[in-house]
Amino acid sequence: MRCPTTRACFVSIRSFSSSNLLPALAGHEPNDLLNEVRLLSSRGQLHQALSLFYNSSPQLHSLQTYATLFHECARHGYLQQGLRLHHFMLAHFPSCTSDLFVTNHLINMYSKCGYLQYAHQLFDAMPKRNVVSWTALVSGYAQCGRGVESFRLFSDMLAERDCRPNDFAFTSVLSSCDYLCGKQLHALVLKMGLGASVYVTNSLITMYSKGYKVEEAWTLFKSLSCWSQVSWNSMIAGFQLAKLGMHAIGVFVKMHHEGIGFNRATLLSVFSSLCVSNGIDINLGLKFCFQVYCLSVKTGFISEVEVATAFMKAYSELGGDVSEFYHLFLETSCQDIIFWTSMITALAEPDPAKAFFLYRQLLQEGLTPDLYTFSIVLKACAGFVTEQHALAIHSQVIKAGFEDETVLRNALIHAYARCGSIALSKKVFEEMGCRDLVSWNSMLKAYGLHGKAKEALQLFPQMNLKPDTATFVALLSACSHSGMVEEGLRIFDSMFKDHGIIPQLDHYACMVDILGRAGRIVEAEELIRRMPMEPDSVVWSALLGSCRKHGETQLAKIAVSKLKQMEPENSLGYVQMSNIYSSGGRFNEAGTIRKEMDGSGVRKEPGLSWIEVGNQVHEFASGGRHHPQREAICTKLQGLIGQLKEIGYVPEISLALHDIEEEHKQEQLFHHSEKMALVFAVMNEGKLHGGGNVIRIMKNIRICIDCHNFMKLASGFLQKEIIVRDSNRFHHFKDNICSCNDYW
Repeated sequence: MRCPTTRACFVSIRSFSSSNLLPALAGHEPNDLLNEVRLLSSRGQLHQALSLFYNSSPQLHSLQTYATLFHECARHGYLQQGLRLHHFMLAHFPSCTSDLFVTNHLINMYSKCGYLQYAHQLFDAMPKRNVVSWTALVSGYAQCGRGVESFRLFSDMLAERDCRPNDFAFTSVLSSCDYLCGKQLHALVLKMGLGASVYVTNSLITMYSKGYKVEEAWTLFKSLSCWSQVSWNSMIAGFQLAKLGMHAIGVFVKMHHEGIGFNRATLLSVFSSLCVSNGIDINLGLKFCFQVYCLSVKTGFISEVEVATAFMKAYSELGGDVSEFYHLFLETSCQDIIFWTSMITALAEPDPAKAFFLYRQLLQEGLTPDLYTFSIVLKACAGFVTEQHALAIHSQVIKAGFEDETVLRNALIHAYARCGSIALSKKVFEEMGCRDLVSWNSMLKAYGLHGKAKEALQLFPQMNLKPDTATFVALLSACSHSGMVEEGLRIFDSMFKDHGIIPQLDHYACMVDILGRAGRIVEAEELIRRMPMEPDSVVWSALLGSCRKHGETQLAKIAVSKLKQMEPENSLGYVQMSNIYSSGGRFNEAGTIRKEMDGSGVRKEPGLSWIEVGNQVHEFASGGRHHPQREAICTKLQGLIGQLKEIGYVPEISLALHDIEEEHKQEQLFHHSEKMALVFAVMNEGKLHGGGNVIRIMKNIRICIDCHNFMKLASGFLQKEIIVRDSNRFHHFKDNICSCNDYW
């Protein structure tokens, strides 16, 4: 009979100490322990629940209690606690290992925690399995991004007699499979009569959206008789992923009019959709963005850093004034580290200097940066010319006790690499005790950015994690920057064959670039024709760049036509086509292109360069306009040009306008922004970071052929290393040689 004082005893346990647990539980039933474990777990007090369990009599331990604790370990991702509990069970309750109910919870725990090898071993050893056993393992592989294994397991499950997959099994496998496998699963869903399941249909919508088949996702969405919040979110995210921002916004408006409540995921997709809406009226976009912001404030979601960050990003990309950000947040009742971090996030890429200024202001306000704040500030540091800002934040990270945080180490790898110091990136990477996939991908990308493809290819086999799509983008980009065509082809072919990864648009763009740069433009065009999805502007830009390099006019016209359709306000197509005609001596056609560009109201992005002197960033435009020391810089530059001409410098004037005098063509080239920046650095070498032995210049567009030749000769003549970061990559000039080997 149950003791009448049981409930009172368990109430007192809520403020337990481990020394009095055993006496408190003495004389009671297993269900009493189970109920208290469930109560503590429901309150998020898993550590207390485990302590209570370990200090209780083994006679009170039941299958349900073990299952409950394994379930909670899975839910919180507590692998070490789950392992200890499993070992404890094997030592004290070995008969549990043959129990289907408990083993299913064990498989689920190990799968959720990413310990798939052990989960699979338990699964293989089971004398009997049910649909829960299969689904737990299928879901585990899916959640770890191992779609091929998940699909294979699901297929094996279908072959099992008396094991019909349920809604959750389909939902799990669909979450990670590719378009082709997803189509097969869709057919099976209809055959098994699960087409009316809103959960399965939502997963199908997501699957089609990820496979860039948003039309099929939309057809499915419209076929639903009853839409859940997840249905609406899936469709909004689908349109956003397909860069159909206006469609996503339209779905959200309809959702709101229908009275369907939204959540964090909805807002993230809506704000992101505003960033990918081509042709949206700026004023209308800002108004809508502010309306959604008001809804976020009203519902309290704006207090979540991801939502606040997404709003800031959308607002800034739509041209919203930064001062308006500040006033908006001053009017918000809660001005904490989240809001400051959101403002910094919005500025991290477009205006790193302002982002860093806000960070210093945050410190003056007495706020303490958290891990996320540091990661965003390091992202801003990646936009500076030198690594001194990143070094300063690195020291603060150490002081704050975040030195071993993987997220921050990854951010440091990225920041140092973008600031030109591949050595510091490598040092951070090598000192990491625990690396995740982002760590490996960041280092691979850093090597590629600096033209060190061989180092990237040597690092790749050392990965102890399964590569993802970003891994192969980094590898293919590295091959592209270094002209390693055969290696690139081999890596591209191995993606699906060896790793089960379906190539996406970014991978095809890299391959088009690899083939095109090497002069294999026909093969690049054939690859575009064979793509299973519509090529985007990045793919056509890669082909156009190759046509520009090799003077291929006809294919260039096709690429330009596509770019004009996709991005009518982008000057790239016009400029490249004009350059192709000019290089071939077809100046009339080049002039026609420039007139068409002017008539369309398209403006070429002006070439700008930045250099840091004495902790101050100096900006240079062509000709040194607006710089207070322009006259002195031009005089010094003229002298340097004369000295370089004596050792072989010949101005590359083929791209200059044909209707001006020869001396004016040369004058145009001589006053390019990076040349002005170089001379200013030489004039102030004592104030340069590191004493002036290394000159670092940052550009917003690709370095031209003439400036590239100029920098090579200048590096030898001045006996300095000159590092130029352009829009594509880093060029390390030293002793008359560039790290790119003239392949860029």
